[in-house]
Amino acid sequence: EDLVCFRDIRPGAPHHYLVVPVEHMGNCKTLKSEHIPIVKRMMEAGKSVLQRNNFSDLNDIRMGFHWPPFCSISHLHLHVLAPASQLGFLSRLVYRINSYWFIT
Repeated sequence: EDLVCFRDIRPGAPHHYLVVPVEHMGNCKTLKSEHIPIVKRMMEAGKSVLQRNNFSDLNDIRMGFHWPPFCSISHLHLHVLAPASQLGFLSRLVYRINSYWFIT
């Protein structure tokens, strides 16, 4: 496959995974319209990993990218968090929907 998925080393939710393309891609600012298919595959892979780990409420998830300069590495990676309803105070800030630093 062209994607890998692994647990985040500092989880913000009970389920927190990173979906990463194998081929190097910059951050989310470098995405163009031709990258739509890979971003969609990243989202589907994230949902699939949640389901394989016995999380089925796909209405209670949060997926997104940290917007530069708020990303720790310069390789595209999609955060997949669930259940979003159980994000702690700090995680609600760090992974806030469509904020200045996190886009969904």
